Amino acid sequence: MPAFWSRAEASDPLHSKGMSELIPPKDRLILVVDDDADNLKLISTALQHEGYRVEEAQSGEEALERLKTISPDLILLDINMPGISGLETLRQLRRREDYVSVIFVTARTDADDIIIGLDSGADDYVCKPYDPYVLLARVRAQLRIKDLNDRLAQANRTLQELVDIDDLTGLFNMRSMYDRLDKEIYRARRYGRGVCAVMMDMDNFKTVNDTNDHLFGSYVLGEVGKMISETIRQVDFAARYGGDEFLIVLTETNADGARAFAERIRKKIGSRLFAKDGASMHLTASLGICCTFGSAEHTDGRTLVRQADNALYEAKRAGKNCVRAYSKS
Repeated sequence: MPAFWSRAEASDPLHSKGMSELIPPKDRLILVVDDDADNLKLISTALQHEGYRVEEAQSGEEALERLKTISPDLILLDINMPGISGLETLRQLRRREDYVSVIFVTARTDADDIIIGLDSGADDYVCKPYDPYVLLARVRAQLRIKDLNDRLAQANRTLQELVDIDDLTGLFNMRSMYDRLDKEIYRARRYGRGVCAVMMDMDNFKTVNDTNDHLFGSYVLGEVGKMISETIRQVDFAARYGGDEFLIVLTETNADGARAFAERIRKKIGSRLFAKDGASMHLTASLGICCTFGSAEHTDGRTLVRQADNALYEAKRAGKNCVRAYSKS
């Protein structure tokens, strides 16, 4: 084993006090791309000695193909390669939705080459011949940056969920609902599929608060939210529209499927005894549905919801505890 390994291990920040929260090297995957077999082996050996998992590719084409099946934490990429160059490989990587850090490891040492490499989207640039300690330190630095970015992305997702989720029911609120629905309508139009809006309103809900208290009413709404979540598929989504009214969006379905769903949730609510802290009630719900199919109709989310709401009013006028579908007539 080369003598430099003992020095590298002694100075490795991964073994420093206070860094134990870092992801261990064995859980990191690094892709090394170089057409020179000797360079490929040298870099891979250094990384593997540090404990990293390593995948290899000897061309840009091979690297892009490998990325269809693996998700590396970092890519070490040569510039001078036959076929697709490292620069072109990087350009194609930056078109991908999933960002991955890239360090150029190359014999091109001119200042102009370094500037071009970094401006093309590389996260770092290491010139050959390189010091193995420096290369490993730069790898650790990029992985630390990746961890920070991952934590920031997760925090943003959590914050977005707090903004979008209704605390009482666990369903979406209407803040982002129309945007989601418009996207589903666009997909349905593009791929010739159906999307349906289901508006649901609890019947005589005012009596819940009048007979008991608002805490019991909040309990009922929370339980209804759970029942909706348990009934819809993963591809569907639902929101608390306001008060005791709910909006459910069923994707890739037709009118028959939407009606079957609406009847299922109606019967589930009707058969439930809502009971808490000595109070109990049977309740029912009325539902209205409206669907759009492929390119047959050019509608938007607000129009679809308004039409489903009209169908809901028809269900109310029909005596409640029933399902009605929207009809232009």
